[in-house]
Amino acid sequence: MTVSDPGRRARAVVELLRQGRFGEVEELFAPALRALVPTGGLGAAWLAGTGGNGAVRAIGEARCDPDGPVRVPMTFERGLLTAVVSFDDAGLLDGLRVDDPSAPVWTPPPYARPEAFDEHAVTIGSGDLAVPGTLTVPRGPGPWPGVVLLAGGGPFDRDGTTGPNKPLKDLAWGLAGRGVAVLRFDKVTCAHPSRVPATMTDEYVPHAVAAVRLLRERADVDRVFVAGHSMGGKVSPRVAAAEPSVAGLVLLAGDAEPMHRAAVRVVRHLAASDPGAQAAVETFERQAAAVEDPGLSADTPAAELPFGLPGCYWLDLRGYDPVATAAALDKPMLILQGGRDYQVTVADDLARWRAGLAHRADVTFRVHDADDHLFFPGAGPVTPADYTRPQHVDPEVVSDIAIWLERAR
Repeated sequence: MTVSDPGRRARAVVELLRQGRFGEVEELFAPALRALVPTGGLGAAWLAGTGGNGAVRAIGEARCDPDGPVRVPMTFERGLLTAVVSFDDAGLLDGLRVDDPSAPVWTPPPYARPEAFDEHAVTIGSGDLAVPGTLTVPRGPGPWPGVVLLAGGGPFDRDGTTGPNKPLKDLAWGLAGRGVAVLRFDKVTCAHPSRVPATMTDEYVPHAVAAVRLLRERADVDRVFVAGHSMGGKVSPRVAAAEPSVAGLVLLAGDAEPMHRAAVRVVRHLAASDPGAQAAVETFERQAAAVEDPGLSADTPAAELPFGLPGCYWLDLRGYDPVATAAALDKPMLILQGGRDYQVTVADDLARWRAGLAHRADVTFRVHDADDHLFFPGAGPVTPADYTRPQHVDPEVVSDIAIWLERAR
């Protein structure tokens, strides 16, 4: 693409996206953006950000901000979104996101009681990989049960921000109002986006263990639990195995199906409503096969693997059975699942947890039939577009966790 005008270049990028030519867009990436978006991951990211809106019907005129990004309005079959595109001095693409121009800001859930707690900024870990976090503590002498929240896969901030929604902040505020001290923090991949973790352990465990120990140092906290969402739930048994002081686990939509297989299943599901995403399906199928190849090694190019994660990351995942790791722990667990979740499902994931932990009297299972992957209640099939409208974590989920924590103490 040799167009020099930023507005025309931005519209040309959006046209390539509309046509599903994601590889050609990735070839335009500046080094800074290439470090953030794994090779082959753009198609899935585009599908996740726009899925449910249908196909792009029209591309509007580009609006160039002075010394800033270019905004290109897109008219979909079922909604309006804006592509925000920026270029570096060499004319390479160094910024790309999709915004909903009408999206409101987060507001506290109805069940939050801000007058009942205080929040403090904290730092988790030390050195050049330290990350910022927030400690939410009930007012009063305590002692309170403590919970460390772990976000799902991807570079999530401490709130699990997804569009206008902040599900981890919902949980923190909801639980703190019910007498639980909650510590949440930006993932290392959010705070340090250029650092690709070698393994899932590197991505989660050091900071999770540091957060548990920080909470345990407080005189107003008696026992500390770990509550992980999605991939954060998957890794939670490994955190508890690494830090024996963890009193118990709460798994919220914790995935148990091998991640490379789940990625293919999810992309196929999304592509069913978007024929233009077939290229993304084929990419993920090819990459998943590379993960299962007996010849997979630390030297396998990351570009050939899902999400651009290195071979050592997938070797670690292949050798990790979250259900077996959880079964070996002598700790109580609460396992929560949304019935409408298409990413982590009752059939593909919860069934594995149940099969491996059914013999444990100290493991409680709860399915919230109306909830999606973020535990937002609703009705009907879920699409990625649903996450672009303001919602809050189901109050029954907050209640489940608070009651279980009090009993598990």
